Amino acid sequence: MSESALTHLECAACGATYNVDELHNLCPNCGKPLLARYDLDLAARTLTPDHLAERELTLWRYGEVLPVRDPDAILTLGEGGTPLILAEWLGESIGCPNTLIKDESQNPTGSFKARGLGVAVSRAFELGVQEVAIPSAGNAAGALSAYAAMAGMPAHVFMPEDAPLAFRAECQALGANVTLVPGLITDAGIRVREGAAAYGWFDMSTLKEPYRIEGKKTMGYELAEQLGWELPDVIIYPTGGGTGLIGMWKAFDEMEQMGLIGSERPRMVSVQSSGCAPIVRAFEEGRDHASPWEDASTLAAGLRVPAAIGDFLILRALRESNGTAIAVSDEDIMAAINRMGSQTGIFPAPEGAATLAAQLHLLDAGWIQPDERVVLFNTGTGLKYVHLWE
Repeated sequence: MSESALTHLECAACGATYNVDELHNLCPNCGKPLLARYDLDLAARTLTPDHLAERELTLWRYGEVLPVRDPDAILTLGEGGTPLILAEWLGESIGCPNTLIKDESQNPTGSFKARGLGVAVSRAFELGVQEVAIPSAGNAAGALSAYAAMAGMPAHVFMPEDAPLAFRAECQALGANVTLVPGLITDAGIRVREGAAAYGWFDMSTLKEPYRIEGKKTMGYELAEQLGWELPDVIIYPTGGGTGLIGMWKAFDEMEQMGLIGSERPRMVSVQSSGCAPIVRAFEEGRDHASPWEDASTLAAGLRVPAAIGDFLILRALRESNGTAIAVSDEDIMAAINRMGSQTGIFPAPEGAATLAAQLHLLDAGWIQPDERVVLFNTGTGLKYVHLWE
């Protein structure tokens, strides 16, 4: 692996900086997320298309801009390197022939969460963490359980009590301590904070530690590399906690500073469920923060996130990219699962199918033009959601 060019941590809100050799959750100064920063001039010397051509097809190929310094600390199941598929039949049928799907279901543990947790658990392992904990609707819990198992590290997983059996079984088989919590992921998050305070667990919640986003940002690096260092016109991304969208936006900035891409950016689209759409509401109201969604409900478990700590970063990326936020119904999501499946061969998670539902609405509204290149992110496999067909 290439040597990391990690230099410091920086608060995304107040700009305070912190030592990367110490464990951190949120910014001690203002309580907002911390972001990893790198010596990009140094990284650019070796993070080049020619060098990348010689590297393994996992996310660790971008080692210069990842936070793990000791190669022996890397816990890998082969995450990253997922295909970017031209959806020819689907694209023609919806009148947008340049539709591509980034299929994250082919990651270990069946979702994009393997990227963030693979990097975050590796970094925690490197820094001497003994036990980890996470609140999750499902996929993040499975990924944490897998990488913690690789490290021989106890993992404590808290999920809403209605979490599908597939997610619970996965975590239990991977050796995690699973606790089902009445309510939503926010209620599970309270239990994690209590346990972290009482027992010294390290909290791996979305954006409450600095390194999950570093794994997720590799989706942006891969996308650019797969398109010959050009970015698409539009990226449609399902948004719960929003780490992937924030991470890709960070990646584009890093790539431009290293001379890999120019200043043009895709229009970023945040998709949520009409039963839980705090980012959509805040975007439409012109706000910088999203107030919590009341009575959140949707069959897409990963979208049932009533409050996101990185809300201001999501909204910033949408506005800086001239993008938008859109809510789709559960009925539209189910129809999109079947349409994407039958016209591409990809069995998407409901969250991934939501991107197709959004694309159809945006095409109808004229916000997306038929000749534009559009990338949909299928964030996980539909196999963990077979209960929806019962």
